[in-house]
Amino acid sequence: MDQIISTLAIWALPVLLAITLHEAAHGYVARHFGDPTAEHAGRITLNPLRHIDPVGTLLVPGLILALTWNAGGMLFGWAKPVPVSFGRLNNPKADMLWVAAAGPLANLVMALGWALVFLLGEHLGDSSYALPMLKMADAGMHINAILMILNLVPIPPLDGGRIAVSLLPVPLAVQFAKLERFGFPILLVLLFTGVLGAVLGPLVALFRYALALVFGL
Repeated sequence: MDQIISTLAIWALPVLLAITLHEAAHGYVARHFGDPTAEHAGRITLNPLRHIDPVGTLLVPGLILALTWNAGGMLFGWAKPVPVSFGRLNNPKADMLWVAAAGPLANLVMALGWALVFLLGEHLGDSSYALPMLKMADAGMHINAILMILNLVPIPPLDGGRIAVSLLPVPLAVQFAKLERFGFPILLVLLFTGVLGAVLGPLVALFRYALALVFGL
């Protein structure tokens, strides 16, 4: 039990930041390109309470950490989707790419930020703050790597799917967008059969290796 509590304490802040800032980034970029829907809903905010989904942000990641993380489980979660009215964007099809890409880009920036925190922890030496900081920074790099790469998978409604819709010719984009209603069930099947972890695991490891090289971790 103590191990579970310790693990949840280390991962809570990185997971909340990774998921909620990912969603806020979508809203901010949508506003920039002419759609104020997220702003009017109060979703362009750093307050995680505005983005938390009780099941996707708390229950599911918590259960995965508690039950499968030591066995190599792929951490998975989601926040309440930020409302975006793509028809209100200045150039809906083209601007959709930037709105969708904003979330993974936010995760990239956070992963870089946590790498800097890890460096700071290494320089604290024998300080009592060093080990918790290192563990939390490692968790931050990992969860942001997972969410960035996961969301770039080209399956609607993931960001990669919406990027694909933006890039495809209109006839193909219309047909591809119809997959969105099946996207979430497909992801759950891939997650719980281990396929998602098998595909994303090497990519996450490669990203972590690149971070280590860049920052000398």
